[in-house]
Amino acid sequence: MQKRTAYVIGMIFTLNFFLACQKRPSPAASAKCDLGEGKIIKTNYSSPRMKGRKIYGELVPFGQVWRAGANEATTFVTSGDLLVGGKTVPAGSYTIFTIPAADNWTLIINKKTGEWGIPYKYANDELARVSMKVSKLTTPVENFTIAYDKSGSGCTLLMDWETTRASVDIAPK
Repeated sequence: MQKRTAYVIGMIFTLNFFLACQKRPSPAASAKCDLGEGKIIKTNYSSPRMKGRKIYGELVPFGQVWRAGANEATTFVTSGDLLVGGKTVPAGSYTIFTIPAADNWTLIINKKTGEWGIPYKYANDELARVSMKVSKLTTPVENFTIAYDKSGSGCTLLMDWETTRASVDIAPK
């Protein structure tokens, strides 16, 4: 009887722990682009919520490295060589960060993987820094979202949040 009680208590504890872990304020999300010929890009990130806050220029300061999401650093995995904003990115696993500004952003592609998102201390591991286009969205986006828009043989990486869209073109190499 004591073993059964201990088992039930253990299962309840485990279930509560699992449920608590699942209710992250910034849940996991992913985006994917199939470039054809076996070349796929996949991005995993955590999606923070706006919750009535001013995002860019306040919560996410201008001119500082941001992890492009929340929690762990955002991953960028490609099964084929790419041109990202005109810069060569070999097939492999990377993390991506950004430096937001009011009218332009910089995408940082970093060779170091598996780290927590901030503070950023990986400048020596950078593969490339790429300029991103910035545009205003007509309606606010509550959840930070990374997506890929397929166009021709390439795709455009989109980062939307608040009323801002940052984007960069990606093509197979």
